[in-house]
Amino acid sequence: MNRITRRFQALRRTGRKALIPYITAGDPRPELTVPMLHALVEAGADIIELGVPFSDPMADGPVIQQACERALAQGMSLRRVLDLVRDFRRTDGETPLVLMGYLNPIERMGYDAFVAGARDAGVDGVLTVDLPPEEAAELAGPLDAAGVAPIFLLAPTSSGERIRRIAQLARGYLYYVSLKGVTGSAALNVAEVADKLAAIRTHTDLPLGVGFGIKDPPTAAAIAEVADAVVVGSALVAKMGELADNPERMRREVAALLTAMRQALDRVRAPAALTD
Repeated sequence: MNRITRRFQALRRTGRKALIPYITAGDPRPELTVPMLHALVEAGADIIELGVPFSDPMADGPVIQQACERALAQGMSLRRVLDLVRDFRRTDGETPLVLMGYLNPIERMGYDAFVAGARDAGVDGVLTVDLPPEEAAELAGPLDAAGVAPIFLLAPTSSGERIRRIAQLARGYLYYVSLKGVTGSAALNVAEVADKLAAIRTHTDLPLGVGFGIKDPPTAAAIAEVADAVVVGSALVAKMGELADNPERMRREVAALLTAMRQALDRVRAPAALTD
């Protein structure tokens, strides 16, 4: 069973919500990524999304765009990201890890080589931001066959038909983009998110994670009231950018922010499932 599925089952048994932090691989320097991954786990991460740096991250706001630029300037590539995953797996065989990025680097590597590399490195899921479901079967099928969950975004504008199509392809969880905008955007209407999640749940039993616009513990807790998972990225990445020249302080303050979100989520209790 995929680690993502196991983790959500374990959380459901205890009535807890998943906390999913995002960082960009290689930012601010490649040698700091694996220690930061471990710090996120210690701070309460249930699943980690590791961004694959790309030169044109169209769904991302300035904070993550700048993180990609810093990582690319350090020579990061998709193959080097997989190397970092291997390093992480040497001492953590339990925490689910999802690669999040864009299709171009995968196409350059080749689908077969990427799927094999992701599986062998210990990747649990792949979220390709700019891969529409109409064109996804060629990658999603081999990922699923390799035990790697293809994960997809849903938007506030996603129609019922599109939700059904995506849900048929998706594994692990679905990532709902909470607002019309890029990562790091400000406005977040929890009531609107709740209504959309209720509509999505009529089409799928997959856990629903919510991201974009979650900046602090109160917002994370509010989203956790209506979602199965809370995804936080820009707030962490911004802190990493601010403290890039002080790695120890960077890890400490990023971990402290994530711990505060973990504590906020743990005050939100979902009904624990008696069986999976």
